[in-house]
Amino acid sequence: MPVAAPAREVRILADGKAIAQRAAGLFVDCVNLAARQAGVFTVALAGGSTPKALYGLLSDEPLRSEIPWDKVNLFFGDERHVRPDQPDSNFRMANEALISKVPLGAAQVHRIHAENPSAEQAAEQYEQELRAAFRLSSAERPRFGLVLLGMGNEGHTLSLFPGTKALRDNGRLVMHNWVGKVFAQRITLTAPVVNNAAVVLFMITGADKAPALKAVLEGPYEPEQLPAQLIAPENGKLLYLVDTAAGSMLENAIRE
Repeated sequence: MPVAAPAREVRILADGKAIAQRAAGLFVDCVNLAARQAGVFTVALAGGSTPKALYGLLSDEPLRSEIPWDKVNLFFGDERHVRPDQPDSNFRMANEALISKVPLGAAQVHRIHAENPSAEQAAEQYEQELRAAFRLSSAERPRFGLVLLGMGNEGHTLSLFPGTKALRDNGRLVMHNWVGKVFAQRITLTAPVVNNAAVVLFMITGADKAPALKAVLEGPYEPEQLPAQLIAPENGKLLYLVDTAAGSMLENAIRE
């Protein structure tokens, strides 16, 4: 079933810069709260231009000094099946914009080893990484403090594309997913993992996203067509930050 409206907040901001600034403030609040309450903060990073802008804000002052980096553990929501030095690697972008610029130890950065020739093995390795890092039993899912997401203009999120096998819940935490649209393998967290997070944040920009966003938020529940509809935290907060172009068709949103 789709997420109930009271559990979801949709805010329309001016542009990607405003979204990155709002997301940076949320990140700082989440990390400091988690550090006080649990002594550790876990976040799943996303690729894309708006997350890149967010990472730039976090790695620069004044926010850099407001974050207890020794309490932070970074993970990744998905990855392309490429080496970490390739231009389209999510890890490479995050490393250049954030990881290499802040005081994080190697053990605090949990990347997907997508250079493995087998995408299936890469997915299995990352699932084991999650199980070890979160000390999970076989039936448990990790609970991230924050998951960052984007959305494609056809309604995909992470590497959960319409009509692909990773949309179906088979108990896995991580799956390899063949995406015929881009003729490539991807490695991705599954929707149930995201739905166990404390906070899930979508950052969406661009007029080309407007129809899909309208359909995801205000249309029929058809997640095989619109995988972003699968994201519905069971015991957490779901926040959409969208720019005016992406949110132009929405009727039920807070316009700032």
